[in-house]
Amino acid sequence: MKPKQYLLWMAAVAAVSLSFNACRPKGAGSAVSGNAAQRTYVPPGQYDEFYTFTSGGFSGQMSVYGLPSGRLFRVIPVFSVDPEKAWGFSEETKPMLMTSHGFVPWDDLHHIESSFTDGMPDGKWVFANSNNTPRLARIDLTTFRTAEIIEIPNTGGNHCSPFTTENSEYVIAATRFSVPPDGPESDVPIDSYKENFKGHISFVSVDKETGEFDITFQLKTPGLNFDLSGAGKGISGGWLFISCYNSEQAHTLQEVNASQNDKDFIMAINWKKAEEYFKAGRGTKQTNVRYAHNKWDEHTHSATHEIKTEVTVLDVAEFDDLAYLLPCPKSPHGADVSPTGEYIVGSGKLAALIPVFSFEKLQQAIANKEFEGERYGGIPVMKYESVLHGEVQKPGLGPLHTEFDAKGNAYTSFFVSSEVVKWNVESLEVLDRQPTYYSVGHLMVAGGNSKNPYGKYLVAYNKITKDRFLPTGPELAHSAQLFDISGDKMELLLDFPTIGEPHYAQAIPAEMLMDKSLKIYDINANAHPHKTNGEAEARIEREGNIVRVYMTTIRSHLTPDVIEGIRLGDEVYFHVTNLEQDWDMPHGFAIKGANNSELLIMPGETTTLKWVPDRVGIFPFYCTDFCSALHQEMSGYVRVSPKGSNVPMTAYTGTKK
Repeated sequence: MKPKQYLLWMAAVAAVSLSFNACRPKGAGSAVSGNAAQRTYVPPGQYDEFYTFTSGGFSGQMSVYGLPSGRLFRVIPVFSVDPEKAWGFSEETKPMLMTSHGFVPWDDLHHIESSFTDGMPDGKWVFANSNNTPRLARIDLTTFRTAEIIEIPNTGGNHCSPFTTENSEYVIAATRFSVPPDGPESDVPIDSYKENFKGHISFVSVDKETGEFDITFQLKTPGLNFDLSGAGKGISGGWLFISCYNSEQAHTLQEVNASQNDKDFIMAINWKKAEEYFKAGRGTKQTNVRYAHNKWDEHTHSATHEIKTEVTVLDVAEFDDLAYLLPCPKSPHGADVSPTGEYIVGSGKLAALIPVFSFEKLQQAIANKEFEGERYGGIPVMKYESVLHGEVQKPGLGPLHTEFDAKGNAYTSFFVSSEVVKWNVESLEVLDRQPTYYSVGHLMVAGGNSKNPYGKYLVAYNKITKDRFLPTGPELAHSAQLFDISGDKMELLLDFPTIGEPHYAQAIPAEMLMDKSLKIYDINANAHPHKTNGEAEARIEREGNIVRVYMTTIRSHLTPDVIEGIRLGDEVYFHVTNLEQDWDMPHGFAIKGANNSELLIMPGETTTLKWVPDRVGIFPFYCTDFCSALHQEMSGYVRVSPKGSNVPMTAYTGTKK
């Protein structure tokens, strides 16, 4: 390189370096602990302390990471098809993605919540929401599979869920976009929003033994938009707190028109009282709804789908003791309840302070009728000062979400100033702040929404990650950042990328889950209607143009591996049973020209792939999941003949029958 070229090159490097460093938050270098690598390193053969279940945002899936390592263990398919696991592609799983709109292959998974017993994670299930086509899902923590999905009627957008009560009596799902109630009368002018649009808050019960969902009742509310919620615990058990925006009830250009008022609201709901009214028959049965309820059966390895047509609704305007409005700085995001249940933290996205409300003061104010007045047809509006514990002054810009530790401290994410701020719940004093990289949304403290947080770790889920990872074209990885919060100061330990766009997460101690994690399916308990009981029963059967192939897999061959007699116009169903009973010995199945996916069959499981050949010829099939040294040889052929052909049906492995 010539001297002049070298000088120009050095000048360019310096300019890039200055630009690179200019976009870093102040204090970035001091945030990282000197022995961070050692504290996040999990040696081979050892385990992480926590499973962390993280939302995949627009991927529609849930991911499982270890903490403190940040290692990705599994992606659990929930609301979106997944060809790796044949979710939504196999005949058994297709019903799980059925809705009242038909088969919906994608959704936007924002939030995750553990099942709770006495305000603590119990390791049974985790729940997830779909933000687009409103649904709730339940994931079984023995199989790490989606066990149930229920659609939510009378709802437009399901952002404010799945937040559970203290003992998971109910999973709460509140509408993000208020809409007219379902049914033929929903065809109304959009500019009649204030008259005709309503919000609905669904109380979905969870069976304590099976976990099965049921929409027990809904509360019909004014046409507000609900963002997030937190259920009361301890002293506030039996109450629910939901952040509301668009108090203006605007229907267009909400960026401007839904930000006019200085304050929006947190809606406080006495759900125990609502339950009493429901049990007393005070609700109205609405029979013009249609919503899907899909369940997975671990014995048949299959899903069922049904459409339900009834829900019971209680209109809060008809009761004077169900709902109260707490004024909160405009456009609130979080409504987060402290471990004792005494304090409710609001987070107005456009505010430069954090209001902290007192449950005890709320009860006194209700008893003394300390109301500013009423809104929306009779809902009491509490006096701000009467219910306020205090305000955290100048904490940062753009507060979004707050979690807690077991020492009386709170941690709030600030989207605009890109930082996490630690403050004391009683004194409201800011104790520490650390930068994030960049634009943090939700954060998660291990157990931070429980009665007794585990503390120790905080994970910030960031929206923008420029300069943190290797560039990968125009789309950048989303980021999670792990902080140690066991000391007085937060210490940044680790960056790690995440799938999709992360929102909320739940961390559950590994010791609670790992020993009960299912290793294999007992093949003797396999009740699939098309199970093949050993290679001797492998066969091919025709029912008109329906052909069923009863196939088995075992290291390192498929039975049958030669199939003839298939004709154009046939629908072929490969019912594949994995005969293995060794842990970590799944098999796969794929065939040329299939327009869906592969199959991934766990030991002892039966799964079905539908295949409709589109031409005459020889079609190879093979195992897609590496299983042995002779994995490449685990393959076979299907012969497809013209329609009307008299080629006899034949199926065999090794010796022609």
